[in-house]
Amino acid sequence: MDKQAMKGPQGHGAHGANARRIAPGTVRRLLAQMAAFKGRLALVILSLIIGSAISASTALFLRVIIDDYVLKAVAEGSALEKGFYSTVVLMACVFLTGILASWLSNRLMVRVEQGTLRNMRERLFAHMQTLPIAYFDTHPIGDVMSRFTNDTDTLRQAISQSIPQMFGSLIATLSAFFSMLYLSVWLTVFVVAFTVVLYLVLKVIVSRSGRYFFKQQEALGSLNGYIEEMVNGQKVIKVFTREERSREDFDRLNDELCDASTRAAKLGNVTMPVVGNFGYLLYVLLALVGGAAAIAGLPNLSLSGTSALTIGTIVSFLTLSRSFINPIGQVSMQFNMINMALAGASRIFAMMDEAPEEDHGKVTLVNAVEENGELKESDRVTGVWAWRHPHTDGSVTYTRLAGDITLNQVDFEYVKGKPVLHDITLYARPGQKVAFVGATGAGKTTITNLINRFYDIADGKIRYDGININKIRKADLRRSLGVVLQDVNLFTGTVMDNIRYGKLDATDEECIEAARLANADGFIRMLPHGYQTVLEGDGSGLSQGQRQLISISRAAVANPPVMILDEATSSIDTHTEALVQEGMDALMKGRTVFVIAHRLSTVRNADVIMVLENGRIIERGSHEQLLAEKGRYYQLYTGVFELE
Repeated sequence: MDKQAMKGPQGHGAHGANARRIAPGTVRRLLAQMAAFKGRLALVILSLIIGSAISASTALFLRVIIDDYVLKAVAEGSALEKGFYSTVVLMACVFLTGILASWLSNRLMVRVEQGTLRNMRERLFAHMQTLPIAYFDTHPIGDVMSRFTNDTDTLRQAISQSIPQMFGSLIATLSAFFSMLYLSVWLTVFVVAFTVVLYLVLKVIVSRSGRYFFKQQEALGSLNGYIEEMVNGQKVIKVFTREERSREDFDRLNDELCDASTRAAKLGNVTMPVVGNFGYLLYVLLALVGGAAAIAGLPNLSLSGTSALTIGTIVSFLTLSRSFINPIGQVSMQFNMINMALAGASRIFAMMDEAPEEDHGKVTLVNAVEENGELKESDRVTGVWAWRHPHTDGSVTYTRLAGDITLNQVDFEYVKGKPVLHDITLYARPGQKVAFVGATGAGKTTITNLINRFYDIADGKIRYDGININKIRKADLRRSLGVVLQDVNLFTGTVMDNIRYGKLDATDEECIEAARLANADGFIRMLPHGYQTVLEGDGSGLSQGQRQLISISRAAVANPPVMILDEATSSIDTHTEALVQEGMDALMKGRTVFVIAHRLSTVRNADVIMVLENGRIIERGSHEQLLAEKGRYYQLYTGVFELE
């Protein structure tokens, strides 16, 4: 089954479960992630409170200095009193305390930020390992990677900068508010009324920018997905001279990202100028109103009582008004970063919320020994495997792992209402080689995906050694199956490491023997460092055939009772195929083997050949039997029809 058919029409512009806006509860969940560092957060909050209180206190110092010392000295024509200098020293000490509090909060917040992101990445990666194959078949790889990189990076900036600044700004605003009340209730009421107007303006700007910040993160994920595809497919692009079309598609996705980012930035960047100009306007209005009230001799109501409105009070109040308005602008600016971070967090949590692969299997695979005709579990490697069946009464029984697989009237559909397999029935006895042939999309790979339980069937039964595979734990089921795919994935590491991937506790000798079995030993020893040659970039320095030989060696070292070969030799030249076929024949000996092949020459020695068409088995039999029937297999083999 062509996996592209499963993806449907969504392409790069949509990502399945992704919402088009920030999901409800994202803030709560993000704070829950940060709760692991609540001790440090408490110290950060305390430092921010101290810093904000100190910032507000400077205005009160100004009133004392101006009214009690400067104006008095000017009026009397005398020198400044000694108390002036002690007040300045006290003010400097307070400033120093504020600097230390700010330094401490920033230092602690870095630890909170990095620790939170580390934990989130670990949880996201661990959850990704539990997701079913269907998730990766329907989500671009670049978009998944973007959640680990771009989306977590926006969170880094928000946690280390935006959240502390927002909280600090809130504390600063409250400190300035109560300080203003202490100086003048009437002027404070005027400032609050002015602030309400500013808030309504900012609310419109921030609410509109939030939508575009989410679109920006979504478009970035789409662009990353496309770039990842293009980098992997450069050879194909050049062979078919699709450079221009690829560039056009890239430009379209890049324009979408540019448009969303530009709209978000326009609305985000206008916030501070709006707040700044409103602040200047408030400054002028307060100076006019306060100066007029002072000249008129109007009484000033404050928390300390009623008194005359002095120049020192007006100067201090003007300073506090800036301390009150500016944090509002900073909060609004940080809302833009918060929106971007919440958009990224929403995408991360959306992936975390994806349902993990369900596994209700209770039957497990264990090492066993045979004593007096009975199988018993062993805690050492014996070379004998058995299925362990726990029963509700507490008893346990064992079934020898033989590799007997049957499919009985199996139906399957990737998308509901669009059947892919119809009434598939087959029997693969231990040691048999079963081959699937048919055109692309006939359902060959889908059958092997069902045996692996990458997908669950819609109807029918699949039994393994007489056990319904739904009752077998998936990890144990897959451990008993060796798979060699057409698309080879090699990992960064030595050749030996890549072969050992099939069995992590395999010795070097076992890995070398597996390579010999697959006829890979010869070319491996010719590499610069033999088995210790480091492979990078998915083994890009090797030929396609060499990469496939390492993949076959990896399956061989696992020594499973059942092998699935999905076009395993399609990327190998005819000469190499003859060598590999010898190794494959040795590898298949005594095992149940499922072979998917386009080259019919590779399946002539199969015990049973299944010919599939439109998800149905239309012919079955040995090579000789099918040729004698002169049906579809005969037509394919003699070239009347070509496999597509």
